[in-house]
Amino acid sequence: MENLAWSPFKSLTAEQREQLDAFEEQLLRFNQRVNLVSPETEDAFRTRHLLHCLTLTARDFPAGCTVVDWGTGGGLPAIPLAICHPAVTVVGVDSVGKKVRAVRTIARRLGLGNCFTWNGRAEEWTGEAHYSVSRATAPLADLWAWHRRVAVSPDEPNGDAWPPGLLALKGGDLSDEISDLRAVDSDVDVERFSLEGLLGRNGFFGEKEIVAVRRGGHHSKRYASACSSSKS
Repeated sequence: MENLAWSPFKSLTAEQREQLDAFEEQLLRFNQRVNLVSPETEDAFRTRHLLHCLTLTARDFPAGCTVVDWGTGGGLPAIPLAICHPAVTVVGVDSVGKKVRAVRTIARRLGLGNCFTWNGRAEEWTGEAHYSVSRATAPLADLWAWHRRVAVSPDEPNGDAWPPGLLALKGGDLSDEISDLRAVDSDVDVERFSLEGLLGRNGFFGEKEIVAVRRGGHHSKRYASACSSSKS
């Protein structure tokens, strides 16, 4: 797994690697009782779930910021992000109570004091966040509406950080989703990052990408160098 064009594991400490290993163990144990990930994908957990989520660490999240994970499910990507960014607050939101309770327990067992959960509909969460993340949870228009409702502006991020906004892990043909997004908010910047280009491998990642959505006028070329990107 380390033989990639870019690897999220190279910059991690030994403790963070151990926490990711423990997360996998805990999640698969809970998965016997609660459907956190598809059982058919358990054997490929480190690629199809963990590595997929860790592509969001190709750019930094500024210390002190808050990231909300809409539809966190099994804590993906909330828990991996909390492990990799201990100075960032991560909140996993999900409407399914048993999933939220499982994620809360896993975060506590991993000693993640920066990872929190909330049980309820995304439209009803009353917190504030600088970033929203999501993994195949909802259409871009819905995700952007949820983010825009709770978004607060951080200090100007440094050149290595994602600009504040929505980061969605998506795949397949997104032309309709992007059109629907622009229909509800024409003043957005949308940038797409190929995971095949980032990781130097196709297969599962062949049609996968990170879709970055933010308020218009905030595009910065400085953060695009980690992986190939295109604007839509």
